[in-house]
Amino acid sequence: MPKDGATERLGTITRKTKETSVSVTVNLDGSGVYDGSTGIGFFDHMLEQLSKHALIDLTIKAEGDLHIDGHHTAEDVGITLGQAIKEAVGDKKGIRRYGHFDLVMDEARSSVALDLSNRPYLIWDVDFTVDRLGEMDTELFQEFFNALVHAGGITAHVTQLAGVNNHHIIEASFKAFAKALRMALETDPRAANALPSTKGAL
Repeated sequence: MPKDGATERLGTITRKTKETSVSVTVNLDGSGVYDGSTGIGFFDHMLEQLSKHALIDLTIKAEGDLHIDGHHTAEDVGITLGQAIKEAVGDKKGIRRYGHFDLVMDEARSSVALDLSNRPYLIWDVDFTVDRLGEMDTELFQEFFNALVHAGGITAHVTQLAGVNNHHIIEASFKAFAKALRMALETDPRAANALPSTKGAL
């Protein structure tokens, strides 16, 4: 929840290109309500996990050139979501900034560590043994997270520690990212008005 007397942290971004039309609204102080349609069922399933476990209310409406493939849709949803999160978090005063979560889902285990540093970087150490999950190419998950962290100014390390079932592997990764993001976005009661950096800027 926001600090006493503060308003909810909201962000809304719309992105239109010749390939896609994407609109994203986030409430960082929500309860994990997801209302979205990307045209890719499995992608929506993962985005709902992100919303639920980060406790971010998330509305996504995306139309893309899926007659070609899902690449542009996945990438542009990532860009727009990252921009919306960055807008919503504002000046970053009072947030914890860092988050880490180690999550298991049956035989799969994923670890995510992130920093809302405004220095975007993605380490993606996740391996799949199939090319598609539902109607989504598995290589597009890295494209989505790469777009999200670069647009959002996030350093993120996503590491698969165990797993055989590809559905479990990627779902554990999304959930771990969500829990780490929730931690990083939370306000620190011991530093409610302080910027979490010795540089004086993030």
